[in-house]
Amino acid sequence: MSHSHSHATPPSDGPPRRTLALVLAAIVGVIAVVTLVAMALLWPADEDVPKAQDPYAAEGVSRVPAVVESVRAFDCGGDGLGPDQTQARAGDCAEVTAQAGDETATFTLDPTRWASGMKVGDEIQVLRIAPDGQPASWEFYDFERGFPLAAIAAVFGLLVVVVARWRGLFAIAGIGVTLVVLLGFVMPALLSGTNALLVATVGSAAIMIVVLYLAHGISIRTTSALFGTLVGLALTAVLGAWATDWSHLTGVASDDDRLLAAVATSADLSGIVAASMVIAGLGVLNDVTVTQASAVWEMRALQPGASRTQLFTSAMRIGRDHIASSVYTLVFAYAGSAMTILLLVSAYSQSLTQVATSEEIGSEVARTLVGAIGLVLAVPITTAFATLLAPRGEDVPAPGPDAVTA
Repeated sequence: MSHSHSHATPPSDGPPRRTLALVLAAIVGVIAVVTLVAMALLWPADEDVPKAQDPYAAEGVSRVPAVVESVRAFDCGGDGLGPDQTQARAGDCAEVTAQAGDETATFTLDPTRWASGMKVGDEIQVLRIAPDGQPASWEFYDFERGFPLAAIAAVFGLLVVVVARWRGLFAIAGIGVTLVVLLGFVMPALLSGTNALLVATVGSAAIMIVVLYLAHGISIRTTSALFGTLVGLALTAVLGAWATDWSHLTGVASDDDRLLAAVATSADLSGIVAASMVIAGLGVLNDVTVTQASAVWEMRALQPGASRTQLFTSAMRIGRDHIASSVYTLVFAYAGSAMTILLLVSAYSQSLTQVATSEEIGSEVARTLVGAIGLVLAVPITTAFATLLAPRGEDVPAPGPDAVTA
């Protein structure tokens, strides 16, 4: 922790406090070692991770890339083919011809699938069905989205690096670390039936230890944010387990859940609900803890003579505003991602109580509330850590650009 790591900006943590830095480095080192050991103990064996067969990998069935050559609309009621058109009208189906390698694929789209706006020149995937050497029949599978999604990701990455520079680049690297931990450890362990809540907590701790220092630099300030984040994670895990048990959330609320139960018979679906509460709150939790730690450091620089009580009180005024906005963030994020479900229950004209207490919506409500409680508790906890670890009056630097120092 006493090592200086600068990104060409002036330091803002003041003169090195080597004794404190070494103590904190030892504590973080112990936490990191415990996390790694826990990951090693929880790591599933390959044979314990279920590997379901691709439902479209049956004999005689294959997915083939194709390019749309013609789209002809017709009334689904059977009034015959209509003129060529590139946009779907209400109630219309479509007969589509596409070039699939050396073959010509012809298939029909119902109004729901055609509402996506298929037109000539679109790149798609089709299912070629030809069991036992029979003549091939074709079905639409999906659109090719590789290039659009890659382009959006490239624009995102470029903007982050241009605006945030080194910190943006390291934040993107942190996304890579997150994906490696989630896909390499958390998901296989959950599928194998390992204790879901423990897996999510250990995996989240590993992610936060790496991501926080990677994105925000090795400093006492970052360490105070890490401590607040880890305590918030632990509280969220406890609350998640309690809420899942008390609300009788089974984890089986949709067709996808039932399919998962059939594929991963060892998986604890109820435990996965609690685990998802921990993982879902990571982003907002990280946001509030880093912001609170930075606020304490900046206020200490502006008010070197302020007592720790005054510093804590001032920082909590910022924290209360941040809590309010973050709670809305969680609610809006869920409302956006679950828009289809919300529209469906609205169409059935069910009461708000019926909607909120159903398994499918109730699990999301519990996830949002548990995440919100975790971040609300993390704010004063992080502020307390930051107030305790912030430099004293004689060590306070002048406020300036952000920096990464020990």
